Amino acid sequence: MKITALFKPKAAFPFELVKPEIEKIEQIIQEQARAFDPGVEGYVSYVCNTSGKRIRPALAVLSGGSTGGVSEEHRRLSVILELVHIASLVHDDIMDGATIRREMPTAAAKWGNALSVLLGDSLFAFALELATDFENPTVCRRIAKASRDVASGEILQTQRRFDFNLSIPEYYKIIEMKTAALFGAATELGAVLNKQSEAVTASMLSYGLKLGTAYQIYDDCIDLVGDEKAIGKTLGTDLTKGKFTLPILYLLEAATEKQRAKLHHMVLKGEPMDTSILAGIADYEGAIERAVKTAKGMLVEARADLICLAASDHKDALKTITEYLDGLLDGCRA
Repeated sequence: MKITALFKPKAAFPFELVKPEIEKIEQIIQEQARAFDPGVEGYVSYVCNTSGKRIRPALAVLSGGSTGGVSEEHRRLSVILELVHIASLVHDDIMDGATIRREMPTAAAKWGNALSVLLGDSLFAFALELATDFENPTVCRRIAKASRDVASGEILQTQRRFDFNLSIPEYYKIIEMKTAALFGAATELGAVLNKQSEAVTASMLSYGLKLGTAYQIYDDCIDLVGDEKAIGKTLGTDLTKGKFTLPILYLLEAATEKQRAKLHHMVLKGEPMDTSILAGIADYEGAIERAVKTAKGMLVEARADLICLAASDHKDALKTITEYLDGLLDGCRA
């Protein structure tokens, strides 16, 4: 079971509303490379050009727009969160041995692990330096905490590689830290910058965390059923590297002792596994379907978090994001 083309959800792409803002933010991100030493600037510029659709900046802008309006502070927040994200991707690619991201060589593939580690460190440090410019200390603290959570989540995931005793609640804790933390910071702080009530900021944080968790589950499913050419990055690395994602945990949960032992043996030996091998171990497609349903349930809960917001185009766009991801999850099914 492979997705041979990028699935096209029925819902319209949700970031069109903030496209002008994202273009401004994109320009600011590119300009950040100039803050580095000329000998480092080229490396920073390269990774800033290979890092995706700017989901976190879009969430910060949409959160701001739905809670009082988008300001220069929202743009600054967007740039900082994206730099933290880019730094984490540079490190992720090293640990995963990934060679392709957005159809371009990863930093590690291009310059080696040693330089890439330092590049990621420099980006993390620079993002936190920028965060100190906010007048509200809460914003800086939340950005720092989210950055710490991202790194801590990666440590926990690395620590639990090849650990067949990893539980599903432990998996959720890891992905909430490594992925959902920045989603939550974007949506929560978008409201904080507009001086919204604690109830509203709590709901926006909850929305971001649930959206981010669902997005990571989608990414985990794509690693198993996606097509590298369509997706534009190295796939199939999770199980090879001993990372047990939700569909694999569901697969193990449904497997017999004999099937589990077979999978243990193959994973520990580092044998390459395609979907046909996994399908022969247990109910592979059932595990994917169960993971998809779990993520879809989180998206329903995320939409409910938006009830606290007044009607606006930005609120509608936040809802549309969940519908768009819901459609992408449909593409993970057989």
